[in-house]
Amino acid sequence: MNAVTYDDVHVDLSGEEWALLDPSQKSLYKNVMLETYMNLTAIGYCWEDHNIEEHFQNSRRHER
Repeated sequence: MNAVTYDDVHVDLSGEEWALLDPSQKSLYKNVMLETYMNLTAIGYCWEDHNIEEHFQNSRRHER
């Protein structure tokens, strides 16, 4: 059995896709992705392969 990777669980929405979501869907997305980040960190996931700060900035940018 192969280990789950960040790319297996990360969902990256474009600005156009984000605009189609209603507020409850946006909130759900943010909560699920935050939980995913926390869970991966808890099991020792190495964030050197991915720019976690960039992902958070992108998610903040989509809040508008």
